[in-house]
Amino acid sequence: MTTTSKPARRRARSGTGSAKARRSAARLAAVQALYQIELVNGAPEAVLSEFAKHRLGHEVDGVSYVAADPVLFSAIVRGASGRRGDIDAMLSAALDAKMPLDRLELLLRAILRAGAFELLSHADIHPRIILTEYIEVTKAFYAGREAGVINGVLDHLAHRLRADELTRPDSGDDAP
Repeated sequence: MTTTSKPARRRARSGTGSAKARRSAARLAAVQALYQIELVNGAPEAVLSEFAKHRLGHEVDGVSYVAADPVLFSAIVRGASGRRGDIDAMLSAALDAKMPLDRLELLLRAILRAGAFELLSHADIHPRIILTEYIEVTKAFYAGREAGVINGVLDHLAHRLRADELTRPDSGDDAP
């Protein structure tokens, strides 16, 4: 994906930003990278390299963006790409049979894959924080009911994968 929506631009402005803003920017960029990988059937390493050279923390169309956390960005892209079969199977089980994963828009699939990967792999981040982050990523691209779809599917996965954590309050920090 080569452009960022206006809401995402507003949220992402301000140069270096806080650690939380850099992690949010990493998630947004990871979704864009996953979208690009699927759209052009690209190699994850090539897309990671392109993002590092031309997008992360760079000025695009006269707008300076928060520098994304490069470690989190790379982890999400590599992890969601590398575990795509497992992730897609979990997502398919969580989706309504009337709307299989392969019928969802590429961007929605990218958001779901990134969120599912984090739920699987980032046990140090409370699942509610992960859900909230990916709902916000969705709102950067969509104004309709898509955020509800993302919330419903990722919440279903969170209850399957990390139910015990959902009963405890989160610390409010998503630092890995």
